[in-house]
Amino acid sequence: MNLIERAKNITLTPKTEWPVIAGESTNTVDLFKNYVAPLAAIPAVASFIGMSIIGFSVPLVGHIRLPIITGITAMVMSFVFALIGVYLISLVIDALAPQFGATKNPEQALKVAAYSFTPGWLAGVFSLLPSLSMLGVVAGLYGIYLLYLGLPVLMKAPQEKATAYTAVSVICSIVIMIVFSVVIGAVGGSSMSGLASHVTTRTAETSGALGELEKMGKRMEEANKKMDEAKKSGDQQAEMKAATEALGAVLGGGSQAEVVDKDKLKALLPETIGGLKRASIEGEKTAMGEFKIAKAEARYADENNHQVRVTITDTGGSKMFGTMFAWGMMEQDKETDNGYEKMGKVNGRPTHERFQKDGSTGEYSLLVGGRFIVETHGDNVDMATIKTASASVGYDKLEAMKNEGVKQ
Repeated sequence: MNLIERAKNITLTPKTEWPVIAGESTNTVDLFKNYVAPLAAIPAVASFIGMSIIGFSVPLVGHIRLPIITGITAMVMSFVFALIGVYLISLVIDALAPQFGATKNPEQALKVAAYSFTPGWLAGVFSLLPSLSMLGVVAGLYGIYLLYLGLPVLMKAPQEKATAYTAVSVICSIVIMIVFSVVIGAVGGSSMSGLASHVTTRTAETSGALGELEKMGKRMEEANKKMDEAKKSGDQQAEMKAATEALGAVLGGGSQAEVVDKDKLKALLPETIGGLKRASIEGEKTAMGEFKIAKAEARYADENNHQVRVTITDTGGSKMFGTMFAWGMMEQDKETDNGYEKMGKVNGRPTHERFQKDGSTGEYSLLVGGRFIVETHGDNVDMATIKTASASVGYDKLEAMKNEGVKQ
């Protein structure tokens, strides 16, 4: 088994690769040593470099880096837990098999668990820049589609039960990952549990997501054909272009789009919000293959240390990104002695809000037009002020730009 070829094939042409994998006799040690360990190391090492070497920005604090020892500890634990996680998830898949008319087979269960993680591990490279680490969520969700395709082939699950089998396996996997992420977060000195700890997965929604992911799979297969043709021709530039198109298929859902100009986004940020004056404003554009992001951010403050930061991010008409990152699959209403957190929809737009009852910090985020993410963070202000600041960008104006630059 060639690691590079296997990773490429399971990601780009899973429908033809799963039968090949099903026919292989691979022992546990070889699978972990030659495939799982090298790929699982990517997000662990990249996260260490991103958090402890490159560093990241924190509002009101500035650019910081995790202590090297803390970073190394978190890196090692993340790597070890990734290995343990694959094994435990394979046990879950095997144990659930009879409930969905599948055949129990520990060896095949381990293979379907391990290879389904491939996109998430490869996308771990985005952790080099913490601001882009959310892109790993998209690749991880593509892994759900790989699991959906693999269960009927390796576990002999009836096709009509594959969706339910996938959904239950994912729910159990999320529980395992929540436990792991909480432990890692405790060691790292911060909460690193991320979105997974807030997700409520429902079978019907998983089915819809799988439909979208299947479309992504078809686009990736088409991109892979172009890569093979370019490789045979010996045209390296054509091969590189095909490779970036494949990346775009993962992150951009096949849509070719130009992001809204950063200056146009900056123009949506007003000079004042209530009694807060704009203290700074900036914009940037980032491109990675065919996937592009434009962002504008402004900070508002007054003399009493009331501060608000508003960020508008354009994902460039990447409909798959918008669909999968949307909180449409997530619901939450959690309250503690210190604050509350909610996920849901307002006027059809996925939202997320979090607030500390002492008024020290709060945030409100939502997805507009399937492509624009508006994030608002406040310090020493109430949630009403935060939501007012968010709405000040003009959701209707963003909605009107949702098809700007999009080419199907």
